[in-house]
Amino acid sequence: MANTKQDAVALLKADHRTVEDLFEQFESARGEGKKQKIALQICMELTIHAKIEEEIFYPACEGKIEEDLLKEAYVEHDGAKVLIADIEAGTPSDEFYDAKVKVLSEQIEHHVEEEEKRMEGMFAQARKAGLDMDELGERLLARKTELEAEYKASGLPKPELTTLDQASI
Repeated sequence: MANTKQDAVALLKADHRTVEDLFEQFESARGEGKKQKIALQICMELTIHAKIEEEIFYPACEGKIEEDLLKEAYVEHDGAKVLIADIEAGTPSDEFYDAKVKVLSEQIEHHVEEEEKRMEGMFAQARKAGLDMDELGERLLARKTELEAEYKASGLPKPELTTLDQASI
């Protein structure tokens, strides 16, 4: 890749495509070892993605896009984090393992659609609001690189929920 600079939307969309591809791989995977490896990769990708969105992208969107859209995104992230923690703690031999990965896939598909909708999606609204997508892209990439190194070294952290009561899980 000659040009590694991506604006914020391009970077976040590339993450979406990576995860969609991993979900497809999971669907066709055979054997518990292979399934678990892919599922854990999905958990890693989504955990990093959610964290950089919540730390950098969503705060930049505050007051510039529809508030409801932002609130829903935080709630959707929390729902995904609960499933991710569950998948990470489980194994493919667990009764509901495949079902949890499938539901996570469906939740993420819906979430991606909300962010990427052509006219009224979060990304479109953020662009219209004139956010500096290049600067945001640089910050997102720097934080993503940092988190990848951290999580590869020490594993995924316990989910930090923004909208759900931590005691309820």
